[in-house]
Amino acid sequence: MRTTVGIIGAGPAGLVLARLLHNAGIDSVVLESRDRAYVEQRQRAGILEQGTVDVLRAAGAAERMDREGLRHDGIELRFAKRRHRVDFPALTGGKSVMVYAQTEVCKDLIALQLKEGGPLLFEAEALAVEDADSDHPRVLFRHEGREEVLECDYVVGCDGFWGVARKAVPAALSRTFERTYPFGWLGILADVAPSHDELVYARHDRGFALLSMRSLSVSRLYLQVPAGTDADSWGDDEIWDELERRLETDDDWRLRRGPITQKSVTPMRSYVHEPMRHGRLFLAGDAAHIVPPTGAKGLNLAVGDVVTFARALVHRRETGSERLLDAYSATCLRRVWQAERFSYDMTTLLHRAPDATPFEDRLQLARLERIAGNRAAETDLAEAYTGFPLD
Repeated sequence: MRTTVGIIGAGPAGLVLARLLHNAGIDSVVLESRDRAYVEQRQRAGILEQGTVDVLRAAGAAERMDREGLRHDGIELRFAKRRHRVDFPALTGGKSVMVYAQTEVCKDLIALQLKEGGPLLFEAEALAVEDADSDHPRVLFRHEGREEVLECDYVVGCDGFWGVARKAVPAALSRTFERTYPFGWLGILADVAPSHDELVYARHDRGFALLSMRSLSVSRLYLQVPAGTDADSWGDDEIWDELERRLETDDDWRLRRGPITQKSVTPMRSYVHEPMRHGRLFLAGDAAHIVPPTGAKGLNLAVGDVVTFARALVHRRETGSERLLDAYSATCLRRVWQAERFSYDMTTLLHRAPDATPFEDRLQLARLERIAGNRAAETDLAEAYTGFPLD
């Protein structure tokens, strides 16, 4: 089997890239180790930046998102029982975000790829990337019980932290930067209408809480818990009671309760691999970087990576110049590090460390007071949350 671009992984990064390449008239093959049902059901991110929304619309993949997604023009910060709304359009020149789950993005893109695009092979496990530093890299993969070879001009690894793509970058050329946090998020899905029409980020002495949603009838909520917590160790009433405490306000706001349909614990870590390119192998998304979910950046960073690659490949076809492909890693990493910085800032602003001192508690409150009372500080948060430029 031969193609121009071999894409490993059918998460949002791989699927968006396949769509962008299809629209540009560049052929690709997508290899996904899981089956279609798994890809369309795995719960991940739910916030799309303005730039991601624009990319999906331009790619012809936004019909259902525009019909069913929830546009949000702000978030609410809660601290010391106070409420402060950050107005995105007023602070960013009109930008907003969209609440539309990763599962739904993947469903839409899979349907388009199977209808209009190149091959998308499920249960096709990539085993290795060979000859990445040559003009003809190869992906070895197993599909339907047979080992096969995909010969490519370029390989884009969108196969996550545990995938094979990053392993093809020689260790001598790799640098990694990481931080592991001593807490995680206990997340729940609940069949109850959201208790607020926008996301609520709460800093509390007992730990962080987030009120989010998947739709007008399904709530998504999170609690900061110690690292290594077993989700099943928390009873349903215990979860609701703790959410109520951490989200409490000094007005008449109330938390709506309902049946909890899913519980899980998400670890918190920051990770960056440099470089994001080796020869004709390009890393994208979690294969190259991970952010804590506090800043809602993971999926959006992955989309930024593949937009950068697609633009560079089209530029090469139109001009013969490798300049943008050569600049891929540096271009992506500028945006990645800004997102890492913002995610770290949001995490340390809102989460209470296990060994936090009263001094550090006061600093957190002072930082929140600064955002609530200073337009420049508030604008910096709004611009970062709605998304860094894709250029």
